[in-house]
Amino acid sequence: MKKWFVWSQDILSMFLVQLFVTGMQMLSKIILNQGTFIFALMTYRHVVAAFSVAPFAIFLERGIISKLNLSVWFWLFINALTGITAAMGLYYYGLRDTTATYAINYLNLLPVITFVLSTILRIEKLRLNSKEGKFKILGAILCAGGAVTSSVYKGKSFDIFHNNLNTKLTENVIPKAHWTRGSLLLVGSCLSYASWYMVQVKLLKVFPFKYSATMFTCIIAALQALVIGLCLHTDMPSWRLAWDLELITIFYSGTLATAATFCLVSRAIAKRGPTYPPMFNPLSLIFVAVLDALLLGQDITLGILLGSFLIIAGLYSFLWAKSKEFTQKNAQGEEALPTTLDKAIVISDVQLDSTNP
Repeated sequence: MKKWFVWSQDILSMFLVQLFVTGMQMLSKIILNQGTFIFALMTYRHVVAAFSVAPFAIFLERGIISKLNLSVWFWLFINALTGITAAMGLYYYGLRDTTATYAINYLNLLPVITFVLSTILRIEKLRLNSKEGKFKILGAILCAGGAVTSSVYKGKSFDIFHNNLNTKLTENVIPKAHWTRGSLLLVGSCLSYASWYMVQVKLLKVFPFKYSATMFTCIIAALQALVIGLCLHTDMPSWRLAWDLELITIFYSGTLATAATFCLVSRAIAKRGPTYPPMFNPLSLIFVAVLDALLLGQDITLGILLGSFLIIAGLYSFLWAKSKEFTQKNAQGEEALPTTLDKAIVISDVQLDSTNP
C-alpha cells in the first residue's frame, strides 16, 4: 500500500507539471494574440519568478555570496541571454505567429536537437554499435520527420469545437498567422535552448547552486528584457499593467510555472532519474491541442496530428535509449554526473520553462 502511495504521488506530481505547462501555453497564446508586448511580459514574469524562487535560494543555499565572482556573473549573464531572453523571446514571437498546439511540438524536440548539436561538437558520442545508439538515431530521425510534417503538410482540418467562449477569447486576436516566419522563429528558439544547455553545464561547474542560479538568472533576464523592450517601445501603454488576464499570466508563470514546477521536477529527478519527467511531456501536447480548439477555435490539421505522433514516437525512442545508458552507468558504478544531454532533458522540463513559455 505504501509503495502504491509513493508511486501515485510521483505520477500525480508529473501530471500537475503538465497541467502547469498547459496553462502557461494557453494563457501566453491568448494574451499575445490580444497584443501584449512580449518584452514587457518577459520582464514582469521573471521578476515574479525571481521572487518565487528566492525563498528556496535563501533558506536552502545560504552563504553563497562569496562564490559570486566575475566568472560566475559572466556565465549567469550568458545563461540568461541564451536560455531566456533569446530562446523565450523567439518562442513567444513564434507562438504568436502560429498556434499553441503547433508551437508546443517544438518543446518536445529539445532533447533531440541538443543531442544532435552535442554530437556535432563531439560532446556526446553516437555509439552506433550499441542498441541504445541506434535508438537515439531513430528517435532523432522520427522527431525531425515529425517537425517537417507538421510544418509543411497541412491536410484535412478537423473543426472540433466552436462556441461563444472561443469567440469571446479571440475577439481581439490578430487574425493573420505567419506560418513560415513562425516556424523559423521556433527553430531559432530551439537552437538557442540547445546552446543554453551547454551553458548550463559550465554554469553548474562554477556555481553549483541550482536555486540561486535560477534566481539570479531570472533577475538578469528581467533586466535584459527591460533594456531590449525600452529600445523597441518606450510608450507607457506597452508597459502598463491592469487587472486583467496579462496580470494573471505573469503571476501564474512566476509561481506555478516556475517555482512549483522546479520543485516537483527536481523531486522526481532525484527519485526516478533524469528521463522520468520528459516521459509525461506528450500529455501537455494533448491538453494544449484540446484547449486550443475549445478556447481559441483553432482547427486541428492532419499534418499536426501526424507530426505530433512522429515526434512523440521519436521522443520515447530517444528517452528509452538515454534511460538504458543511465541505468548501465549506475550498474557499472560510474559517477552519476549527468552528461550535457542529461542536463538538457532535466532543464527542459523544469522550464526554469519552469522559465519556459
